[in-house]
Amino acid sequence: MKKSLIALAVLAASGAAMAQSSVTLYGVADAAITKQSGSGTQMSSGTSGLPGQVSMTNGTSRLGVRGVEDLGGGLKAGFNFETGLSLEDGANSAAGGGFWGRSAHLWLGGNWGTFKMGRSLNPSFYGVSQGWELTGAANYNVLSNTFRWAGAGPRNSSQFSYKSPSFGGFTGELAYIAKPDNGGAAKWDANVIYANGPISAAIAANKVTNGKTNYAFGGKYNFGSFILAASYNARKDGVRREGFEIGGTALFGAFSVTADITRDRRNDAGKKHTNVLLEGKYALSKRTFVYLAGLRLDGTNNYGLGVRHNF
Repeated sequence: MKKSLIALAVLAASGAAMAQSSVTLYGVADAAITKQSGSGTQMSSGTSGLPGQVSMTNGTSRLGVRGVEDLGGGLKAGFNFETGLSLEDGANSAAGGGFWGRSAHLWLGGNWGTFKMGRSLNPSFYGVSQGWELTGAANYNVLSNTFRWAGAGPRNSSQFSYKSPSFGGFTGELAYIAKPDNGGAAKWDANVIYANGPISAAIAANKVTNGKTNYAFGGKYNFGSFILAASYNARKDGVRREGFEIGGTALFGAFSVTADITRDRRNDAGKKHTNVLLEGKYALSKRTFVYLAGLRLDGTNNYGLGVRHNF
């Protein structure tokens, strides 16, 4: 009798635990007609078509799965796997990794913060994208195409990271990649972000052992019908490039117009450039919008007209 009661109690506890866990399938479908310097008009869904070119889609089409389990006592565990795909032929579209190259990590979190392990977007990306970038990290955004994300790529593999809880609008995140996981040179990546009401600002930095420190800082202010942003961005490691950015977004109900400009203060690759992005978006619903974008990038002209649907 006691064994039966214990078995029932275990089953009940198991059912309660399962009831507090969830798995979500999500994704993005984005396709555009694009015209890029050096290529003709073509369809695109997140890849540029030619090596070294910028993609003129708003986002990369992708499919992901994420889950979270409530472990009790304020502690949660979760995971996120994400892969890119092409709407042109249905092929997998990697992002510097394998099939799940866009994301493959697990995390533990609570009121003390969040600890994450695996391949994921890094603190430098979040610092720039949440601090002052105006397009929602569109593929054609002028900031990352000019200066990268605080001088680095948007993702790290084999990353350990800790993100703090919010303290009056301030959060901080620190990531580390061990020496054997990064080609024999360890790397750290960090940000501090302030987001409170109409103001957001951030500083982001990253460094590989024996390399120079890349960094960026800036902010934006939302006036209600207009958003103004400005930043300074410096890629010190590798081919040095640094300079200023200033831009704004005007909001007219479901329609928005963004103008964003970068100017090199230093460019060791050659000529200093003034790069310009013009973007118009119209929301058809909360999940779907159409967009038109033109990007003047390092002397090239690039255009995209597309539709994005989030699910």
